[in-house]
Amino acid sequence: MNNSEIPTKVILAKWTDRFFAWLIDFIVISAISTALIFGAFGTLDYGEESFWAESSQYIPTSLIFFAYWTILEFKTGQTIGKKILNLKTLGIQGDNPTLKGVLINSFGKSFLLPFDVVLGWILTNEKRQRIFNKLGDTIVVKIKESDETSNMEYMKD
Repeated sequence: MNNSEIPTKVILAKWTDRFFAWLIDFIVISAISTALIFGAFGTLDYGEESFWAESSQYIPTSLIFFAYWTILEFKTGQTIGKKILNLKTLGIQGDNPTLKGVLINSFGKSFLLPFDVVLGWILTNEKRQRIFNKLGDTIVVKIKESDETSNMEYMKD
């Protein structure tokens, strides 16, 4: 975005909209990670070692979430869930988020989400930021469908 495209007013996304976007992403990535685990092991039944095996899925699945959120939010500002609910991750000034900011933001969502959200509600509610949003200088905003194309000019060849 150049300076003329940076919005002067933004609508901060509601916590409920952000939750539903996260839930959509969670379902999509969980289905993918479950399919990968099933494909790798041929089963989802771990027998007597069930607790240990299921617990060991946390890190690989969290890494998949981390990669998913980092790539999509850095490239487009939106994941599948955010796109469906017309939400977008931006830098704190309304510009595109930095890679560092997206990495920090994604880490919080992927590995420490309950801690991240609860402390965010308590400490940073004026901008509806989770703790890792604040650390990464990012915000989540509601966009209108026309926002993406409002500066487009159509020409015929």
